[in-house]
Amino acid sequence: MFDARKLLDQLLGSQVPGAGGTVKDRAGQLGQMAKDNPLVTGAIAAVLLGTGTGRQLTGSALKLGGLAAIAGLGYQAYKNWQDGQQPQTADAGAAASNGPELLPAPTGTGFGVEDDANSADFAVVLVRAMIAAARADGHIDDAEREAILGKVKLAGLGADAQAFLESELASPVDLDAIVGAARTDSQKVELYTASRIAIEPDSRAERGYLDLLAGRLGLADALVDHIEATVSSAKVA
Repeated sequence: MFDARKLLDQLLGSQVPGAGGTVKDRAGQLGQMAKDNPLVTGAIAAVLLGTGTGRQLTGSALKLGGLAAIAGLGYQAYKNWQDGQQPQTADAGAAASNGPELLPAPTGTGFGVEDDANSADFAVVLVRAMIAAARADGHIDDAEREAILGKVKLAGLGADAQAFLESELASPVDLDAIVGAARTDSQKVELYTASRIAIEPDSRAERGYLDLLAGRLGLADALVDHIEATVSSAKVA
């Protein structure tokens, strides 16, 4: 079985495969490599599935990458909602300057990366949820699918990860299984957060998918507003 946490790190992190440092730090040296291998930056919809440039994680969320970023953003939104705060989306200037500092979620909250809720099995569910969200607009043809798998191979994610992605891209989205795998409040929040990271809901199909997902997960409207605002504050065009 492939390491789903490592796959999430590759999909959401900023490390360039085969070279030390981040894309931003090495833009001058590795610009062409980043163009040839878009897996090195951004969210899965924009860089793995090729469904558009969208908006990318920035600042401390990008540095955390992977499961830690999903859980951290989810925890921040959930805590602000519980505290009765109003959702606040960072403006463009704040996003460009890396936005608010995002810290890993505390252990024992259900959002901690070492908590039982964030098991290796649930990391697989998060990857599957991101792929499902990125497929919401239906714009993945055979040529794009081949390009995706070529990028996965170039990134060195391994045969198991490649086989998993091939299966997910070839199979109908099983929303029942995705939703059913989220049993705790933290898992439900993380699942929606990961899906929202994966796409910018610019089309009716994408917005409709996220609304359907929120409803199926039983998330309160106010909590969804907090997740939307928190994710938006961590993404930049």
